[in-house]
Amino acid sequence: MLIGRLNHVGVATPSIADSIVFYRDVMGATTIHEPFDLPSQGVKVCFVDTPNTQVELIEPYDENSPINGFLAKNPAGGQHHLCYEVPDIHEAKAWFEAKGARVLGEPRIGAHGTPIFFVHPKDMGGILTEIMETPKGEGNH
Repeated sequence: MLIGRLNHVGVATPSIADSIVFYRDVMGATTIHEPFDLPSQGVKVCFVDTPNTQVELIEPYDENSPINGFLAKNPAGGQHHLCYEVPDIHEAKAWFEAKGARVLGEPRIGAHGTPIFFVHPKDMGGILTEIMETPKGEGNH
């Protein structure tokens, strides 16, 4: 298996609304997608397009959100994960497991509507890593 395209950088934030202002007014982002809830993942999500990838802003959906612990340690937010594309999610899961990496849960549908899973940061050079099946069709970031 070869590493695929960097799909997005996940950035945890206590406020997507405040982060949108930052990316628009300070970073000069011109394409900021409409935020949406992803209760199955415990987050609210907003994608910000850049010329070569996206930034995924993630805010806790509720008190059970898996990113609450991250925000407790990093109250201002910050880089949460990197996400790479793969052609086949099940093949990728088997490959990482064969390498001894701890896959966190079974593949599930992520914010782009394609299957994803996460790999434990201790097995990925200290970075929480999301693996996602490449979205089908044109114009996907």
